[in-house]
Amino acid sequence: MQYNVIVIGSGPGGYVAAIRCAQLGFKTAIIEKYNTLGGTCLNVGCIPSKALLDSSEHFVNAKNHFKEHGIDIPSPKVNFTQMIKRKEGVVKSNVDGIAYLMKKNKIEVYQGVGAFVDNKTIKVTATDGKVTTITTDKIIIATGSKPTPLPFAPFDKKRIISSTESLALKEVPKRLIVVGGGVIGMELGSVYARLGSKVIVVEFLESLIPTMDGTMGKELLKATKKLDMEFYLGHKVTSLKNNGREVILKAEGKDGKTLELKGDYCLVSIGRRPYTDGLALDKVGIETVKGQIPVDDHLKTKADNIYAIGDVVRGPMLAHKAEEEGVYVAEQMDGQKPHINYLLIPGVVYTWPEVASVGYTEEQLKEQGRGYKTGSFPYKALGRARASMDTDGLVKVLADKQTDEILGMHIIGARAADMIAAGVTAMEFRASAEDISRMSHAHPTYMEAVKEACLAATANRPLHM
Repeated sequence: MQYNVIVIGSGPGGYVAAIRCAQLGFKTAIIEKYNTLGGTCLNVGCIPSKALLDSSEHFVNAKNHFKEHGIDIPSPKVNFTQMIKRKEGVVKSNVDGIAYLMKKNKIEVYQGVGAFVDNKTIKVTATDGKVTTITTDKIIIATGSKPTPLPFAPFDKKRIISSTESLALKEVPKRLIVVGGGVIGMELGSVYARLGSKVIVVEFLESLIPTMDGTMGKELLKATKKLDMEFYLGHKVTSLKNNGREVILKAEGKDGKTLELKGDYCLVSIGRRPYTDGLALDKVGIETVKGQIPVDDHLKTKADNIYAIGDVVRGPMLAHKAEEEGVYVAEQMDGQKPHINYLLIPGVVYTWPEVASVGYTEEQLKEQGRGYKTGSFPYKALGRARASMDTDGLVKVLADKQTDEILGMHIIGARAADMIAAGVTAMEFRASAEDISRMSHAHPTYMEAVKEACLAATANRPLHM
């Protein structure tokens, strides 16, 4: 079969790229090695983790807050089997939706491992060994990433687990050790903490979610300690073993003191690595650098007709970043001139309270030596937050000292994941903090905290604090 475009990988970057290519009139095929479409995000990442986060938050509310709301119910119990079953239903619904979109857009789907024969030929090997060879004008590599293990303790998928296994446990652990206080570790750690696990987080750096603004890490630490989570920041893991009945972890603090922890499971969430296994990149002269596929500013690889997007290339490993790149490449192929502002790709942590950031952090602005001013507003001063009993968190706005242009927005609090879009919009149009502060915001809403933070940044004059 001859195609205009073949996409290898059906995660958010791959399937969105395929859809946009088909919309633009390209005869398109997509290759997926697993039996279901959607990649890590839909099958064992974004979607199932959010399903469990929501379920566990409902449980905490029923257990701790319903009574204060005037809702009297018997003491709730966790039906973990049903919780996992619901999660699987959510995954199936989303995966089926992607399959429908492929049919709707007349995209040919090939199940199997795709490998280069040359720069216009792909060999697809199915699980039964059947080989299909297809040809194309252009190729988009969107094969995503895999969890990174500790070098001295590979995943055994029994007690030393990755995020994938943590989403399909048969029981709520009594004690769960989490290595890594980043996005994945904090999200999944908070799930099990809500469900009754004693969760212990070991992080090499001195703060949680270290890639985000420092204030966010400090606030998240305070909020999650209320779940009785235990934290060892500034600790390097030196040993991790599964003795059959439990895991034993040893770590060393910055002061040289050693630490030994025991748990039912250890979730290792220290990052992810680009996944290019089986692609036979050498057939088209592409060499990876630190695991990544090098691309130019147009996401083109060394081979003129081959592009790469998402987790296999530079930049944050985020589903929505991969989607933007998928659309970008498709439209470039069509002769359009799309653009992506990588600074304005938001990052989100779906704990509760949620954390969301876009633009520069305060640490980055200090490093640049750039003049800036800051304004913040706490949720506890917000009428809507008091009404919903979600008073943890704040909105922090960073603006240029001279021009008042918004340089960064960082939110920890209820609905931060949705609110950050306002920051993205404002920064895309290069709005000033005063611009936002003079816009009418509905009352009572969480978004009023954004207006108040902008008032604080503009002239240190928040109205409700």
